[in-house]
Amino acid sequence: MAPPGADDWDCVPTAEHPEPVVLVHGTWGNTYSAWSGLAPQLKEDGYCVFAPNLGEADITTRGGVQSLGPGVFATKDIALTAGDLADYVDAVLQATGTSQVDMVGHSQGGLLARQYLKFNGGAEKVGRLVTLGATNHGTTLNGLGTLDRTIGDLGLDLDPALDYVIGEAGIQQVYDSPLLTELNADGDTVPGVNYTAIGSRYDTTTTPYESTFLTAGPGATVENIVLQDGCERDMSGHDMTYSPRVIDLVRNALSPGSVEQVRCEPVAPST
Repeated sequence: MAPPGADDWDCVPTAEHPEPVVLVHGTWGNTYSAWSGLAPQLKEDGYCVFAPNLGEADITTRGGVQSLGPGVFATKDIALTAGDLADYVDAVLQATGTSQVDMVGHSQGGLLARQYLKFNGGAEKVGRLVTLGATNHGTTLNGLGTLDRTIGDLGLDLDPALDYVIGEAGIQQVYDSPLLTELNADGDTVPGVNYTAIGSRYDTTTTPYESTFLTAGPGATVENIVLQDGCERDMSGHDMTYSPRVIDLVRNALSPGSVEQVRCEPVAPST
């Protein structure tokens, strides 16, 4: 099920917002649960909004035990899912008659978007990328990932077995994974794309939270934003997609200056 405001394949982009926006959800999630706050706001702003469910795998194909439940996506090999994202973007471009989209990616969704940009032809098809708590440089998973790496250094590689427990995509997001090493080998960005990376000091999934931030390379721009800077009472953690402040920051990242007063509302920390 698409979130409200998304997946109107007859939508015609406006002169004010000529690029459609593709929203990419994170691990173990789906598009409805991730984007039912942001998608209707962007639609109200005048964007054409699209939000695919991506990365479906079952437990036999290394989707992890979470894949046994309903509505669970983004567990498949991220490199393969990036190919699915490429096909989806091409369909959006054809339907809307545009040459570029903008993207917003939460958690794995931001990392997946970067994989698409670098390896699947996305660099020329994306103008702006906004990441929310993305595992751009991997995560220690509050120490669990560190334990896994320590055991690996002792000669016991648990990752193949953990693919069937956590899911292949989850293991690929632990720091120093082969996928992350290859993705970040030549820098964080590709030329021609404007990046915004939003992170929270209360993130307990992408840890340390600073690992979400990016460094601009040639031909790209990066704005790194700590959610609590200027608004300590928004204590949103990893699941930040419903924060009014995050929603306004995304709107400004997609259309700079469109929100004159970014909201600062109290949000309790989540786990």
